[in-house]
Amino acid sequence: MNPVIDAIHKRRSIRDFTSEPVDSHLLMDIIEAGTWAPSGLNNQPWRFAIVTNPVTKALFEPLTRYKKVIRCAQALIPVFVDKNAMYHEVKDHQAIGACIQNMLLAAHSMGLGAVWLGEILKNAAKVREVLGLSGNLELMAVVAIGHPASRDQHSSRKPLDEVIVYQG
Repeated sequence: MNPVIDAIHKRRSIRDFTSEPVDSHLLMDIIEAGTWAPSGLNNQPWRFAIVTNPVTKALFEPLTRYKKVIRCAQALIPVFVDKNAMYHEVKDHQAIGACIQNMLLAAHSMGLGAVWLGEILKNAAKVREVLGLSGNLELMAVVAIGHPASRDQHSSRKPLDEVIVYQG
């Protein structure tokens, strides 16, 4: 099978992690993979924070109902769109989605687990405040990363005939 298609099929959202630290070089590789996503006009509007300090990480816990995920993850990567770098809101938000998917696939390929946390967006301003970041950075998601406690997640997808609305 094609290794890219295989990774897409096998990657799962991991929400439970071991206490083993994640090497900082792997975090940089994950972010670099994100930066290779396509973006309109190649404007690369993404910006990242890396949170591994337990004290800072704990400040994220009250900002989401996924406290356990935040607590267990060995690293958090908040992903932002730089509003000063944007040229088209929809295209730039789509680019961030592609960026995050690259990051998730990269983490999977390294044997790590990751999950895209979007519910924390309700507290985007507080995330910026915790990190001391300016308002031009709009939070798009927080990617929680760690070594998976297990890999027994299962998923399914709708058949193609349910999702293809036109062909011909």
